[in-house]
Parts: sequence; structure tokens; C-alpha cells
Amino acid sequence: MRHFDLVVIGSGSGNTILDGRFDDLDVAILEQGTFGGTCINVGCIPTKMYVYAADQTLAVRDAHRFGVDAHVDGVRWRDIVDRVFGRIDPISVGGATYRAEGTPNTTVFTGHARFVGPRTIETGTGETITADRIVIAAGSRPVIPAEVRDSGVRFHTNDDVMRLPELPEHLVIIGAGYIASEFAHVFAALGSRVTVIARSATMLRAQDDDVSTRFTRLAQEKWDVRLERTVAAVRGTGGAVEVELDDGSVVHGDALLVAAGRAPNGDELEVATGGIGLHPDGRIRVDAQQRVLTDDGSVLDGVFALGDISSEHQLKHVANHEARVVQHNLLHPDALRASDHRFVPAAVFTDPQIATVGLTERAAREQGLDITVKVQEYADVAYGWAMEDREGFCKVIAEKGTGRLLGVHVMGAQASSIIQPAIQALSFGLSATDMATGQYWIHPGLPEVLENALLGLEV
Repeated sequence: MRHFDLVVIGSGSGNTILDGRFDDLDVAILEQGTFGGTCINVGCIPTKMYVYAADQTLAVRDAHRFGVDAHVDGVRWRDIVDRVFGRIDPISVGGATYRAEGTPNTTVFTGHARFVGPRTIETGTGETITADRIVIAAGSRPVIPAEVRDSGVRFHTNDDVMRLPELPEHLVIIGAGYIASEFAHVFAALGSRVTVIARSATMLRAQDDDVSTRFTRLAQEKWDVRLERTVAAVRGTGGAVEVELDDGSVVHGDALLVAAGRAPNGDELEVATGGIGLHPDGRIRVDAQQRVLTDDGSVLDGVFALGDISSEHQLKHVANHEARVVQHNLLHPDALRASDHRFVPAAVFTDPQIATVGLTERAAREQGLDITVKVQEYADVAYGWAMEDREGFCKVIAEKGTGRLLGVHVMGAQASSIIQPAIQALSFGLSATDMATGQYWIHPGLPEVLENALLGLEV
């Protein structure tokens, strides 16, 4: 049985831990799927490349509003696919080749790994290995409802929908979260009819109520959105799919996308066999230093976890942050660092774009905080006029008296960029008043929507 100094399970953010400071260790990397993890292969990066193409299409179609006559002559779906994966696939291949051939101290195992005992792993290649230290960074996978899984009907997830051989005429999407919202935007903008099936009364229900309510209203103007509906049955033959809903209605399409959430992969690794504790939702239990905990809360010495498999934040930037913390703690076991999850931002690259950080208004009130709230419309700032914007807004939540910034929510063009100063202010304890008045804001830049929201707070 081969023994390693360090084993890393997962080649996404876990792979970034291994730099030259680990060259004197005997290291193994275990990867079941495509090398590089979700983000680079089937998540953040390729989806945003599709989003950008979709955004350009909408910009052309809306050009008449600005006195510009333009039209979309056509969408070359195959060219879009080739542009994205012609760039993405070589990165994955190159990463795998580098680890397998360019780092002599590293052994790559490709297969379905699983724990068979404490710090003992069956690699999926027929070989069982042990290690002094283990980093579990095996991510998450799409949740497939039983009605779909047991139907025998062909369905897609984010893992493969971007590689469809041709643009579907009618895409049916089960789910109404960020993955569903981004793909609805992409396929609708590129020419597909889109139906979204949502269990809840709004899309993006985890967002601030003003965001989810307004976004849902806009979505209903663009897509066929079925709210408060569940899937009763799924049928299909050939290239056709039928989704029967709980009210008896049937949605007909030629492609089905399941975007009903993601589940951590700890169960597939059989981590409990390795003495690893799990939360009720399947996430691996970790402490602030990313050290894995047993079911009774004890630290499992030498074992760390990061990213979707352990974090409630299924976000690449969180996984990257946690990877840096784990890297430090592996190198400096006597000077451990903790992850900082106080102000985790997120963005949804749909239409319109959405970004958020901090508390929602509802969460702030539920915590009993005395708050002040200001909503600033894009239409009321100069660059918003230039854009003829009728959708975007910025919402700021602060504590009365202190001016302590609690949350910022932006829906509209460039939301993921506009919100960055607010992330910085929250992270470094800058009050809403100091943030608004203690710096210049470029006029007439779009970030003035954030400035004016801050100035409008009744602190």
C-alpha cells in the first residue's frame, strides 16, 4: 500500500494549493472527472463566455432605442461552442499534463475515489493509498429530482448543456436559482424559447425580496415562467420532452435542463468511513481553520476540506480563499489562519445582472437591527439616462445611528463591478457615510448609483 505525505482530492481549487513550497513532499492528486474542476470546465468561466455572447446579441437588438439601426443576422451556435471550449479544453488538458508530467513529486490518480478507513483511500484505479495529510476539495454535483432521474428521459445539467450540438428551439428549465437564471438568459438571447419551472413564488428567492420580486417580473416579460409549480412527471421520445406539472399542465420542449441546486460530494467519497463528520445537508464539517471535524466535533488531525464539499457558499471565490487558508495551514501548522466568511459577495450573470453582499433587508429585520434603507434607481443617475435604463437599481441597508453598512444589493448593468467598493467598505469597517463622502466618485460614472444610495440613507 503506497503512502503519501499529502493527498489532494479534487483538481479545482485544491490543485492551486500545490506550489514550489510542496516540492519536497510526495503528493497525490485524485480526480474523478475532468481535470481543473467545475469552474473552469462547466461552471463560472465557460458560462460567462456564453453570457457575454448573449449580452452582445441583446445589445444589438436594443440598439434602436439609441437611434442606431442594427439587427442580428443570425447566431452561429457551433461557432460559439467552439470559441468557448476551444479555449477551455486545452487549459484542462494542459493542467492535467503539467501535474502528471511536469511535477515529478506528484502522482495523479483518475477514478472514483472513496475512503476505506482513516486517512486511507481507494483511488478508483484498483490501488489503495494512505497519507499523513489529506485535503478534500471534491466539490459538488447537480441535484436531479427523482421525477427526472427515474423517467429515462434525456436531460442536461450545466455539465453538458453548453455542448449541445445545436441550439434548442424550446428549452425547458427545472429550477429558478442562479444557474437557471443564467442559462435562461443565454438561450433566450441566442434565440431559444425558454420555459422556467419554479417551485417558489419568485425566481432567485435567496436574494433580497426587492431583487427577487423585480427580477421575477422582468423574467416573466421575457420567458415563460411557471411559478409555484412542481414536476409531476417527465416523458419524452427522440428529441421531444414533455414535463407535466402538478396543476395538470404540460410543457413541451426539445431539450430539458435541470438546475435544481447542487449537492456536496462527500457521500460519493464515503467520507464517513474515514471518520469524517457531516452536516445534515451532507457538507463535511470543518472548523474556522478548514480542519475537518468528526461527528462529535473533534478535530481530525491532518485532514482539511474546502469549497463546495464543506462550505455553505457554493462560490469559486470562496473556494479559492479557503484554499489559500489551507495552503498556509499546511505550511505553518503552528500558526494557523482562519477563513473569513463575514462578507461573502455573489453575482448572478443573467439579464439584468445581479450582485449582492451582506444582509438582506429581511435578514436584518429578523436580527432585530434598527435599519435604514435606500433604493436608488439607475434611471435617476446620469449614466443611467445615457443607457435609457428602466430596470436597474441599487439597494443599501445600514444601521441607524452608527451608519454601519449591513448589506448592498444591485440589479442592473455592471452590477458585479459596481458592488466592489461596497464589499471593500464592509470588509474594512467603513461606515455608509464615510464611504459616500470620504472619496471622489467619478461623474457621470455608473457607480454614482451606489454613491447616491449611500447619500440617501437616513442614518
